[in-house]
Parts: sequence; C-alpha cells; structure tokens
Amino acid sequence: MTTHRFTLIVDGVDINDPDVFDALYEAGCDDATIGTTDGIQVMDFAREAPRLDAAILSAILHAESVEGLRVVRVDDLDLLSMSEIAARIGRSRECVRLWVTGARGPGGFPPPVNDPGSRYRFWRWSDVKDWLSAALNGTTWSSDGHVRGAINATLELRQHLRQLDPQHRQDLRALAGPVFGV
Repeated sequence: MTTHRFTLIVDGVDINDPDVFDALYEAGCDDATIGTTDGIQVMDFAREAPRLDAAILSAILHAESVEGLRVVRVDDLDLLSMSEIAARIGRSRECVRLWVTGARGPGGFPPPVNDPGSRYRFWRWSDVKDWLSAALNGTTWSSDGHVRGAINATLELRQHLRQLDPQHRQDLRALAGPVFGV
C-alpha cells in the first residue's frame, strides 16, 4: 500500500470547531492535519491506498459525511509558470520559453490555461509532461496531475450543477453522457 499526500480545500462548517474536528476524526479523517490558512480551510492528508484516485475519493467521501462540510477542490499544484516548469525538469527558463514559442523542439507545446497574451501565463503540468514525454523520447513523469485534474473538474461541475435549474442540468447530462457513458 502506498501513502498518498494531498490537500483538500473545504467549505461550510468551521473545521476548527471541536465538535466538527471530532466528527471528522470519527468519519475516518484521522490521517489528516486540519487547519485554516488565510481564511481557507484545508485538510492535508497522508492516506494509504493502492492508487491516488482511491485515496482522494475516499477522503472526499469521509470529509463530506460530516454535516455541512463540502470539498471544493484538491490542491493539485498542477499550474506552473515557465520558470516552475524549468525547475521541475532541470532545464533553463529560456529553454522552456523556446519550446513555448516553437523556436526549439518539435512544436505543439500545450497552450497556457489562462490568457495567452497575459504577462503571467500558466500551464497544466499534466499537459506539459505529456508533451515532454513525446518531445524527449519517452521520458515519463507521474500521471497524478491528470487524476487530480479530473477530480477537480468533477468537483467544479458538481458545484455548477447545484446552481442550475433542472432543465439546464438535463441538457448538461445529455452533453456529458458520451463522456461518462450514461
């Protein structure tokens, strides 16, 4: 069994309240460090599970079994600047910049997730690592970014669906059906 480390960002009831803290412990979150940072409630887990997705999903289920608590997202550390990409792979920022602009490498570097004309651009590590794997002849990195990204996308979709009227929900289910096979 592998120990997976991740952080859940939660909302709702105050997790620092002694009764909520006890309820989280009883619900199975005894492997989490619970606290608030700059007004944001976080639960840092070190959870044993065969796979990362199993660890995160079980933590979400346990945390949300406490009345009034909702998991907003998994802190995935997936968004990186050019400098952070360079540091992660042991290359210079200039090397990464040349890949981004297409002046070096095979081209087709993933687009940033924010405005491409912005002074501060960010890329998803999960997209970049896939490009790097192809560009650097099979060098591989962990697929954890895709797992965390998929879970975050699902949590965000869940939040948006709560805000929609039933007809819009039905329309979106029809759209998502081919993706989820429903």
